[in-house]
Order: sequence, then structure tokens, then C-alpha cells
Amino acid sequence: MRLADRSQVQMQMCSLDELVPVDHQVRMVWDAVCQMDLSAFVASIRAREFTEGRSANDVRVMVGLWLWAAVNNVARGRVLARLCERDVTYKWMCGGLSMNYHTLNDFRVEHQSALDQLFTATLGRLMHGGLVSVTRISQDGLRVRASAGAGSFHRRPTLQKCLAEAEAHLADLKKLADSPDREGIEEPDHAHQAVAAADRLERVKAALSELSKIEAAKAKSHDKKKERPGRASTTDPQARVMKMPNGGFNPAYNVQLASDPISRAIVGVMVSNSGADAPLSEPMRQQVQQRTGQKVSEHLIDGGYVNLDAINRAAEQHVAVYMPVPEPNQKSKAADRFERRADDSDAVADWRRRMNSEQAQEIYQQRASTSETINADVRTYRGMSPLAVRGIAKATCVALWSALAYNLLHFARALS
Repeated sequence: MRLADRSQVQMQMCSLDELVPVDHQVRMVWDAVCQMDLSAFVASIRAREFTEGRSANDVRVMVGLWLWAAVNNVARGRVLARLCERDVTYKWMCGGLSMNYHTLNDFRVEHQSALDQLFTATLGRLMHGGLVSVTRISQDGLRVRASAGAGSFHRRPTLQKCLAEAEAHLADLKKLADSPDREGIEEPDHAHQAVAAADRLERVKAALSELSKIEAAKAKSHDKKKERPGRASTTDPQARVMKMPNGGFNPAYNVQLASDPISRAIVGVMVSNSGADAPLSEPMRQQVQQRTGQKVSEHLIDGGYVNLDAINRAAEQHVAVYMPVPEPNQKSKAADRFERRADDSDAVADWRRRMNSEQAQEIYQQRASTSETINADVRTYRGMSPLAVRGIAKATCVALWSALAYNLLHFARALS
């Protein structure tokens, strides 16, 4: 029998380019990135000619890596850094450049404005080619688990106690730094402790600031639970406890996606810490119109967005809302939910009458077949898994990467 000998030294003469097939999907991603205008990413580079600083990595490589990572459901910088050393497709994308997870993570979340411009520009190319339209849009939200534990949420007395402890700890570290008797204390350890203490203090202050917003929202709410004291997280102050798809309650963010029901392209991305969807339909419609410069005429949303004031404002903007009419409650005297009620405005009455027609029901069916499948795709396959970043701004960057990767896969030929 011929036995395997893995200790034998071999010399294989080949380039990185020869290791990846010519029809591999990673080449499509790279071709699409090379067609993109990445000047907004380049503008933030501080190492310039005649300026001190290490040369930055090619922004095309960095954008390509995170898009390729989102295509393959990679959502962690450490995982991506290991893949850049082991996986041939990621090594090919790097093209010999060395990567570390700090650089990768920083690039992922530090270019929100540039990412937003890139998403808009990509959408503009698709609309210019006649592939996407925003005359009719479908919207839905998905709750994504935040990077905060349930035990990090505290009431005001506990937060004030944490604030006093954090201030005292930071003051002690400053006194120790100025003390002449510092034998046995290593400078790097002390500097690390000071940075950690300052970060802890800022997060507690941010939690108190967010708690004021939570208390104000509770005061305006008609929910029976508003009498419960508000709580805010010291880990991720902007996160909120929301009801999740599994029926439980966890710290999360509300990621809203708008799409074109015909082409199935994502045309709008928004991240909120609102546990309710109702206030988010109008801002999303305005965002889509601002991105594309076109008018949205029909808006498909589910029953969680029911808000009579929003319907009235949509009618003023000549937008037809397609949304299920809820069943009348026990206190209501209306026998039929589609009948006009005494306190209904003309816009609300039109909405009830519209949703009672077969044509409206047929149009509304496009929402589930579009938004539900898109949400499932980005959550399962495009890196929209439990977040490893904190704050709405960074969560928005993660959502934009996922949306870009989704559109890139569905319109590869038009974008590459």
C-alpha cells in the first residue's frame, strides 16, 4: 500500500490568483467593488504624502473583505481575521496584505456616512438601469439581539450608585498616578486601568441620559406597564428590551428594511431602539424618497404599524397605505372593521374601504413574499446575527453591510 507522508517538504509554484477559479463568486464581489466610488472611504485616511503615519490598506480590499464576509454570514472581526490567514478566497481578496481584527473591526463601524453614500450610489445605479423602482415599497422590521446582557439594565438609584463608584474609582487612579510612591506598579497596567475606568464612567453617564428618555416615553405611554420604573443598560445604553420573535424579551435593536416588491432589492435601511414599529413607517418612506429622488406612491406594511395619524399624514403626501385593518375591540360598536367610524377622518375611511377590496388584498400579499423572505435572508445568511457592536450608529453600519451584500448578490451582473 502507498502510505501518506505529510512530513515531506514540497515546493508549489503558484500565485494566489491561480488558486481561485475564474468563475468563483469572490471575483464577482471584487469586480463590483472596483466599479464603486469609494472616495468617501479614502477621504478619512490621515496618512498622506508628507504626513506621518503608516500607509493604510487599500479601501477596495477592506470593502471587499467585509462584503465577502457578509455574503458568507461572517459577522465577527476575529473570525474574519482568521479566515484571511486560512481560507483561500479571503487570502485572494487580501492580495498579500496582512490583516488584524482591530483594523477590520474599526473599518467596519467607522464609516457610517461613507457606507450610507455607497448604499445610495449602488441603489442609484440599479434604478438608472431600470432594475429597481420605489413607486411601491414594502417595509418590515426585525429585532436583532444587542450586545448587552439583561443584567446590565438598572434603575435610576442603582445607576446613580454606579456613577458615584465610577467617579471615585477614576479619582483614585489619578491620585495613584500622581503619587511619588509607585513602586511595584507597572505603567502599562495603570494606563489600561485608567482607560477602562474612564470608559465605564462614560457608559454610566450615557445610561443615565438614556434613562431620562425612557422615563419621558413611559410618561406619554398608555401602556399599563408604564408605572414600572425605567431601566437602562450600562453596557449598551442605547439598547432596549424588546419582545423577540421567540416570544421572549431581550436587549435588542429594531432593524427596519424597505424593499421593492418587484425586483426584491433593499431600498432603505434604518436602525432604531423603538420597540414599536408604528412610528417608523413615515421616516422610512422619507428616507427612501431622499435616497432615490423619486416619489413613493404605495406603502405596504403589516398590522404592527397601525397608526391613524400616520395614515392621515400619508394621505396628505398622496401615499396609499396597504395595511391590515385590525378587528374592532369589545368597546367599539362597529360590527364590521371596514365600516367607517364616527371619529374616522376621510383618509382613515379610505384606508378601511381600500383594504376591503380584492385588489388591495392581492397587492398586500406582495409584502409577505418580499419583506419576510428578505428579513430571513439577512438574518440567517448575511451577518445580521446577534450584534457584536454597541450603539445605534455601529448597528446601522452592520445593517448597511448586510443590505449591500444582499443587493450585490441579487444584482451581480449589473454591479460588476
